[in-house]
Amino acid sequence: MSDAPERLSTTALAKALDLPVQQLFVTLRDYGWIERRADNWLLTPKGEYEGGSYRNSKRFGRYIVWPETLVDHPLLGSIESNQRITAASLRRFFPGLHPRSINRALAEIGLQQHSILGWELTELGRRWGGQQAESENSGAFYVTWPHEIVDHPVVLRELARMLPPAAETPGEGAVEGVIEGEPDLFAAANSAPLQHAGLDGHQLGSLLQRQVCDWLYLAQLAHAHGRALPCEEPLQADFYLPQGNVYIDCWDSDVPAGALSARLRRREVYRELQLKSIEISEGDGERLDEVLGRGLLAFGIRC
Repeated sequence: MSDAPERLSTTALAKALDLPVQQLFVTLRDYGWIERRADNWLLTPKGEYEGGSYRNSKRFGRYIVWPETLVDHPLLGSIESNQRITAASLRRFFPGLHPRSINRALAEIGLQQHSILGWELTELGRRWGGQQAESENSGAFYVTWPHEIVDHPVVLRELARMLPPAAETPGEGAVEGVIEGEPDLFAAANSAPLQHAGLDGHQLGSLLQRQVCDWLYLAQLAHAHGRALPCEEPLQADFYLPQGNVYIDCWDSDVPAGALSARLRRREVYRELQLKSIEISEGDGERLDEVLGRGLLAFGIRC
């Protein structure tokens, strides 16, 4: 009879430690025990030293397992599972998202709402464990959440779908947590919408357009998609904000020649008619809070 300790998946280890599984994945990454390469979690030499190894599954592929004795590891035992987190600290679990975007997404779900006082907790948010807090420095309201919110399937779905395109869904079994039904920390929504559908139902032509559309929607800015320009030519802007009369165009890197010609002509029309316009390049997709926020503020639109 073997005396070898039982091997636990990362998800099972999180349950044994009474930790949110997403917190454990991030902690192991921060400790340097695992690392993300393309669509896979891989062990580092440090992780192998701590007893990590791989297990193969016909259905889910290769995933990482750990010795059960890690439950008593001093580093893992010192992780606080009962601490509360904010939108700013949620960013650690969703790299690439600005705290402002996270707050807006939580508000869109109905967990909080924005007022002149700041972010105020709703009844639904209270049922999900939210607590109202107030900044000692500014007096602004904000909400704190139990750490378990990082594992809530709705929060995971809504925040993961907002991640940059580079973090799209990995292949089946790339993350061992999927084996036990846990969502992938760094993947986009497992059921990524086809045809780049925005949160508001707009059918967009690219991932960049979807990112901009979702940003505008979460910022509660009314916007049209494919709005005709005020000229006789059949030209349409990607987005139009009636508040401030601002046109927004997304400049994807792989635009066909015909579409590129139309975009260049639109740029000329904006200049000729002295229309307010903003151009979003593909590299801006991960910093829309900065680019769009600053661009709209220049036209007197606060968001």
